[in-house]
Formats: sequence, C-alpha cells, structure tokens
Amino acid sequence: MRIDVDPSQTDPTSVYRLLTATVVPRPIAWVSTVSADGTDNLAPHSFFTIASVNPPVVQFTSVGRKDSLRNVEETGAFVVNLAPEGLFERINATATDFPRGTSEFDACGVEREPSLRVKAPRVAASPVALECELHSTLRIGDSTVVFGRVVHVAVDEAYMTDGHPEITRMRPLTRLGRNEWGTLGGVREIARVPYQG
Repeated sequence: MRIDVDPSQTDPTSVYRLLTATVVPRPIAWVSTVSADGTDNLAPHSFFTIASVNPPVVQFTSVGRKDSLRNVEETGAFVVNLAPEGLFERINATATDFPRGTSEFDACGVEREPSLRVKAPRVAASPVALECELHSTLRIGDSTVVFGRVVHVAVDEAYMTDGHPEITRMRPLTRLGRNEWGTLGGVREIARVPYQG
C-alpha cells in the first residue's frame, strides 16, 4: 500500500524532507566564493550536477538566498571543491549558518589555496577543484540554480590513475535524507551494451 502525497496540499518543509530522502545519493558541491569586499565563504550544496560538457558547465542550487549565491552574483565566480570523506566534520561545520561576513575557512579551520583563474580560493585538501565563472542563474520558486562555466580544473596527482581521477582514492561524500551522509561503498563496473541492430 502506498502513501499518497499532494505537494500542493503539504507544507514545504515536509516536501523538502521527502524529496531529499528520495533523490539520493546527491553529490556535494563544496562551494567557495568571495564577496565584493573580499570575505571568502565556503558551504556545501547537495543540489549539484553537470549541466553541459561542451561548454563545460556545472550547476548548484541555493535554496533561499545564501552567501554563496550573493557572492557569485557580486563577483561572477566560484569554485566547486570535491567533498572527500576525510574532511567530513569540516564539511558539515561549513554548513553552519554563520553571520554574513564570517569566513568559514577561518571559522572551521579549513586551509585555503589560491585559484588559478578566479578570485575565490580553493580548499587546499580537496582532491579536485573546478574553478568556474558565472554562466547564468535561474530563479525557481524559493531557489536559484547557479550555472558556472568551468574555466580551470585542478586535480591532485595523488588521486589519479592512468590519467583518470580514481574514485577509491577521492572517496567523495554524498548527502542522503535527514542528517544522513553517504560514503563510498562497493564500486561495480560494467560496460555499456552497444546496439547490434
């Protein structure tokens, strides 16, 4: 027997909880930005994916008007840092609703390094950083989808195998429902089946 839910007749918080517990696992964009006055910001966003390959564009969604969104609008740039399992507690700490003007890098003890193409810093201990220039934004309801053109990719060579980022070395975290996070479990490999028509 199924439980039927009509989103138009259900409070938004319950709909949010249902969606985030169902659309799982979600990769995490650990987004670093800098404000117009030079204060950097770091926050995890679990509504994140690739939007285009040519040109290379990634997207993340800001639910509400968070500092990440404001900074991207002010400066036109951001960095998506891969969120590895080894930095679990610090990643979670950067989700704290600090007052605007607080640097999560400093407040949470996250080491930064300069980016090559954008002003926003990278997370020094992140295996992969995607430096992005703002492509566009799209407002949908209470959220804003941010599209960023990837202008530079920085990969720590220790995480590469045969010129390819190695998933078992990167060990990316994912978000699930409630306060649940996912770690890398078993990895299965299978080739796509070509059509033989």
